[in-house]
Amino acid sequence: MILDPVQKIPALRRIVTGVASAATILLAVAACSGGGAPGDSSTPVRGGTLTYASGDAEPTCLDPHVGGNYPQALLATQYIEELVGLDDGEPTPELATKWSTSDDGKTLTFTLRDDVTFTDGTPFDAAAVVANIEHVQDPATASSTGYLALQSIAKATATDDRTVTLSLSRPDAALLESFSQPWVGMESPKALQRKQATNCESPVGTGPFRVTDWKHGDRVTLTKNADYTPLGGSTTKPRLDGLTWRFLPDSTSRYAALQSGQVDVIDNAQPDQLEAASSKAAIRDLDAPRPGASNRLELNSGHGVFQDESVRKAFIAAAEIDPGLKSLFLGTAKRSYSVLSSVEPTSYSDKALFGYDPSEAERLLDAAGWKENGDGVREKDGKPLIVTFPVSTNQSVPAERSLFQQIQASEAKVGISVKLEELDLSSWYAALAKNQYDVVSAPYTKVGPDVLRILYDSASITPAPSGYFANLAQLDDPALDRLLERAAQTADSAERADLVEQAQQTILESRTVLPLYDQQNHFLYRSAVHGISTTSVSTPWFGTAWLAR
Repeated sequence: MILDPVQKIPALRRIVTGVASAATILLAVAACSGGGAPGDSSTPVRGGTLTYASGDAEPTCLDPHVGGNYPQALLATQYIEELVGLDDGEPTPELATKWSTSDDGKTLTFTLRDDVTFTDGTPFDAAAVVANIEHVQDPATASSTGYLALQSIAKATATDDRTVTLSLSRPDAALLESFSQPWVGMESPKALQRKQATNCESPVGTGPFRVTDWKHGDRVTLTKNADYTPLGGSTTKPRLDGLTWRFLPDSTSRYAALQSGQVDVIDNAQPDQLEAASSKAAIRDLDAPRPGASNRLELNSGHGVFQDESVRKAFIAAAEIDPGLKSLFLGTAKRSYSVLSSVEPTSYSDKALFGYDPSEAERLLDAAGWKENGDGVREKDGKPLIVTFPVSTNQSVPAERSLFQQIQASEAKVGISVKLEELDLSSWYAALAKNQYDVVSAPYTKVGPDVLRILYDSASITPAPSGYFANLAQLDDPALDRLLERAAQTADSAERADLVEQAQQTILESRTVLPLYDQQNHFLYRSAVHGISTTSVSTPWFGTAWLAR
């Protein structure tokens, strides 16, 4: 199908034109096409099982309320739905049909659909919404992403079966954006009453698929929800019989399985694979950069050597990034100079702060009292200039880990010793919780610029119930806190954008953050797969997908 670039794309519940790539929009147009000859790839067909192979860490819990990371979102998208969706950044109806906010901004009222049922037969109603909000906020749930997103809700009340009233502790301009995310998606209140370990194995949502089996270390099996109620104005029920969600951490094996047809879709595609796939008609690339923060290094200003701004400035000046980014990512990643993803309309960049200047780094370190010694590592008061850098092997692809090694080498040239520690995801989280890091790469996905409040407000130095704290730069600036608070509370979009820009300037100028590039989100899929859409957090959604025969 050739799409006229000026043709208006129909509004689809799962397409976010501010986030999704042109390839995604083409897929969505194909998904709503009813024409074509029998057997034509533009004609949707029913049946078959799609096999997805993930290189992300296997979740420890399939309930995205618990913890709340991206691997959970990838899976949960298929069986859990949200109160609202997003279209060009604007909230759209999903499980909620409409909403209103009080004049003082401290009361949000949702009106809900009356024709939706969870896959265990429990009705979706106001009581279910209240139960979900309380579950996310309950410290025993150990939520992080969802917990931080819903902090402004003081109380949720079922006014009647179809109306939920949220009393807020403060106006929250980002709350509707937050409700579009799977980490606060709706689950059966009956299922939530089970032991957490049980619900982690088989969470129950309203989505197009349901979890039927989880073979740990291997795969999750999802089966079509035959009673699915399409949302967002769609009338399309699931076409696939089900999904097989495999965990294949080795990138070479994952790509080989795609090439051989053993799997239909893979994530975490490597740069060389993306380059190779670009010349193959049988494989296509869905490029869907994540919203929220950029991929960046956080310098721990609350602990160790990076409490000194001069050392932070020196580390940033000594970090040679561009050659490695070009050679390792083969043009699939563009350098960022912002703390926000480029898909965020309010993203602000300042390239001048992040130039490679080893001479300036040496000058700053000399002035700060870090002197050269015989082994090439600077010292001060008898202590060597060593920075600890834990790296999650589950979250950092091989190309990124190689980039970190090149940064390590460039830092060594000015006398900074970077100690890279490759850890699995649980060990990585443990290191952060114990404050055993000086620099860290910590991807964080959240729709909208409110991610800045979660990542850089001083309140986020205090851990969430899960033990995770989001302000890994440990940036403690009362003036920044006030900017972020005002941005979170203002309903005026122009004023909010101005406050967000001021906040980004403050964060960048603190030299606690070294932006690298947008969070990568490349999904390679066989040409036999059609009708994939994306969600507000750029996860692929297979509710309208089909396999050509």
